[in-house]
Amino acid sequence: MAGSQQAIKSRIASVDSTKKITNAMQMVASAKLNKARSHMDSNREYSDSLQELLSMVLSRTDAGHSLLKEDETKPSFVFVITSDMGLCGGYNANVFKTIQHQLKDNDILVMVGSRGASWAKARNKNIHEVLIDLNEDNAYEELAREMDKAIEMYKKGEIGSVKVLFTHYKNTLTFEPTVENLLPPTPQETTLEKRVRRETIFEPNKQEMLEQLIPMITKSVLYAKFMESKTSEQASRRMAMESATDNAEELIEKLNLEYNRIRQGAITQEITEIVSGANALK
Repeated sequence: MAGSQQAIKSRIASVDSTKKITNAMQMVASAKLNKARSHMDSNREYSDSLQELLSMVLSRTDAGHSLLKEDETKPSFVFVITSDMGLCGGYNANVFKTIQHQLKDNDILVMVGSRGASWAKARNKNIHEVLIDLNEDNAYEELAREMDKAIEMYKKGEIGSVKVLFTHYKNTLTFEPTVENLLPPTPQETTLEKRVRRETIFEPNKQEMLEQLIPMITKSVLYAKFMESKTSEQASRRMAMESATDNAEELIEKLNLEYNRIRQGAITQEITEIVSGANALK
């Protein structure tokens, strides 16, 4: 009986120690989430403005430009954004499911994040490049370099489109993997387009403007999706650590109840033995 009590006390101490760790990690993730969300929001305004500008230009341009033709018979060049660390719930697993369900086997992948790279290598995926440990200081430069390679392959007809698989951030509780086309860009009705209905004059001309505009905007949009994925990663990690902390507290409560039950049983047994001994002496 004493051994059981000691074992439960030891387990309570172990779970309590784990709870302190997960609680600390939850607070760290919350701080990183606030920082990542701030950077994402700041960059999103710039990225959305560029996309509106591109949509306005595309609405006044024919589809004859080399960067506006998609060939579905050819593989796509896909940037897949995952994490470099674990303990972030189903963040990476959901991205992997999307790869299996929405991408083709011959698609060319740029794996961003060591977790995704390990997963793709283990399954012999067609990996073009692996980018790990990207942060705010080097992410744009690294992603832009790979985008330049993708654009060259696209112009040569080696690939049919350029896409990005990222995790769309809706709020701190909702984020989902999303595949979005970068090339060819999809024109859409925008606020700017609604405001500007008159004839637009392009200088020097539409084709040269698109030649400069499309690569610049695709790089900015790719970086924006990277920032959005990183925000989703921290949100997922915060949720995972919060859930782990709550589970630890629940387990401690159950162990305390079990400990008290065994302790009460031991006390009752001792009292019974004392009373029995006293009665035997009468």
